Amino acid sequence: MLFNGKALNAQMLDNGIVELRFDLEGESVNKFSRLTVAEFSEALDVIESADGVKGVLLTSGKSVFIVGADITEFGGAFSAGPEGIAELMNKNNANINRLEDLPVPTVAAINGYALGGGFEVCLGCDYRVMGDQAKVGLPEVKLGLIPGWGGTVRLPRLVGVDVAAEWIAAGKEQKPEAALAAHAVDAVVPNEQLQEAAVKLLSRAIDGELDYRAVRAVKKSPIPLNDTEALMAFFTTKTFVGGQAGRNYPSPVKAVESMEQGYKLNREEALGIEQQKFIECAQTGTAKSLVGLFLNDQAVGKVAKSWEKKADKVVERTAVLGAGIMGGGIAYQSAYKGTPIKMKDIDQKGIDLGLEEANKLLSKLVDRGRLTPLKMGEVLNRIEPTLSYDGFDDVDVVVEAVVENPKVKHAVLSEVEGKISEDTVIASNTSTISIDHLAQALKRPQNFLGMHFFNPVHKMPLVEVIRGEQTSDSAIARVVAYAKKMGKKAIVVGDCPGFLVNRVLFPYFAGFAMLVRDGADFQQIDKVMERWGWPMGPAYLMDVVGIDTGVHAEKVMAEGFPERMGKTFTAASDVMYEAGRYGQKNRKGFYNYEDDKKGRPKKVVTEESYDLLKGHVAERREFDPEEIIARMMVPMATELARCLEEGIVGSPAEADMALIYGIGFPPFRGGIFAWLDSIGLDEFLRMADKYAELGELYRPTERMREMAASGKTYYGNK
Repeated sequence: MLFNGKALNAQMLDNGIVELRFDLEGESVNKFSRLTVAEFSEALDVIESADGVKGVLLTSGKSVFIVGADITEFGGAFSAGPEGIAELMNKNNANINRLEDLPVPTVAAINGYALGGGFEVCLGCDYRVMGDQAKVGLPEVKLGLIPGWGGTVRLPRLVGVDVAAEWIAAGKEQKPEAALAAHAVDAVVPNEQLQEAAVKLLSRAIDGELDYRAVRAVKKSPIPLNDTEALMAFFTTKTFVGGQAGRNYPSPVKAVESMEQGYKLNREEALGIEQQKFIECAQTGTAKSLVGLFLNDQAVGKVAKSWEKKADKVVERTAVLGAGIMGGGIAYQSAYKGTPIKMKDIDQKGIDLGLEEANKLLSKLVDRGRLTPLKMGEVLNRIEPTLSYDGFDDVDVVVEAVVENPKVKHAVLSEVEGKISEDTVIASNTSTISIDHLAQALKRPQNFLGMHFFNPVHKMPLVEVIRGEQTSDSAIARVVAYAKKMGKKAIVVGDCPGFLVNRVLFPYFAGFAMLVRDGADFQQIDKVMERWGWPMGPAYLMDVVGIDTGVHAEKVMAEGFPERMGKTFTAASDVMYEAGRYGQKNRKGFYNYEDDKKGRPKKVVTEESYDLLKGHVAERREFDPEEIIARMMVPMATELARCLEEGIVGSPAEADMALIYGIGFPPFRGGIFAWLDSIGLDEFLRMADKYAELGELYRPTERMREMAASGKTYYGNK
């Protein structure tokens, strides 16, 4: 053994080949932590001074190659400013340069994910052999960053500017076929043949059959483009990338700029440009927010995993009550992820609608080449449509997804409890009705809880798992495990009207209602909030959710929190509802809807809505965008703070991720609590106090005032 560390080791194989094997102790994956970077440097010292070395083979002792940098170490480095960021980058850049400059050929054997820095070290090798199950990519833009260890320098020199820009700006993982076609790797082989194939390729280079020095020279030299070619390539690429990324996500354009400003330069000079652009990105609020989201996502995953470990049994058979669109979506998701499910309804029309929904979703996957017809058949076979309770005594979880009416739900819950085993867990897919209230219909309330899916089920990652007063830990654990098995992000929340996400969303809608009442144009509100970062403005969102659904839920929220969510005026949504304008579902809401060329609903501005609002709202006038933002966001933020203080949600991280997953809160802002930390609670209190006369929704909690006075933040001044 030439070198034996905690993150990697080096040993001499036959024919003078040194295997440099990454295998980080105590971790399931390899990552470039400070420890790994330091040991990489030490291993290179040994290899450079060892006798008889003819070639170097990079391998992994894990089921993946290297997943990238250790993101948990970014916070300290980034907070140290440009010098701290440069120091983080320089050490591994030096390592990869040394690897590339070794007087012998090098080959990377990519057995699994090689992402970010993990792919960049592969690019530093002369050749790359990829397993047929592996994936490569440079996903740094998803963290608001750009590749920082040579990705914008080496990749365009290997695959061309256009492909490199597309890969880096999109941040997507690339499959073996795409990587080989782009010449990002030199061979793809079955995983079990990877080591053998990589050694053979390295041996050919050692024997002089392959000119590794010529390959190396390409990566270290300027890109051979004349000025006209470069102008065309980079101008069109920057324009397209900028349009795709949008104004709030600057890093994709910075990545293209790094390539543009470095294409005439040699390796060292181009790496200097990349470092400058990386530092610029690392100091943006977007990067801070997106890195924070990554860490929050990891934290939420750990909480869910801890619940999953407590599950008393593996969920193998399930059922959903109420077919239709929602029931069909739940059945599809369960079956697609491998868990058989009974889909029961009282009416064959409901069954047909549920099956139609599952068929439609699966057919789209087949059309896109993501699923074979054979696999589609297998998924559909896992969905058992039924009009009876036959076999319900053998299911582990029943999801109730009938109409959002307490009386109907009480009747259905009471009925199904008599058809299942005493061990079966019942979960209600209610969006607003108290779990404790629904539990009154049951003899075994300890086996009952909420499992709130968001629509459309197949797209929305969040599932709120709602604990009732009598819900057992084992019931929660089983449902969290089932949600995870379905590919969902499960967050456990407490019971109250609206639970977490809807309880926080409706104060936001209340802010919208008051703005329209006071003369604001709902189109202006939509545009301002979309520019602030929301995927759609509140009027458009109401249309998509369904105005009838929203009006019903609003009544539930008003009954639960009358002092804040009760209203003394006719809201714009009430006017639309009374006029039979329910949104996209019947093609008329705040906007009218018609099909675009692809058959998807497209909103169209109509005077009909404005005519209906006359007599219910003040004379229309232009509002300052900052007033719109404040009046929309203060109610949402103060209500989320109450939820945290009341224990409805366990942590700021879980609260922020719930809004990201559930309603599309702007990711570049990091979540509500991250946003509050970024603007400062003092500033938020000034914003809220300015509109205190609007009512309780605009009055921050005492805890928020105490935190502001003592300089505390939700994320502990990280």
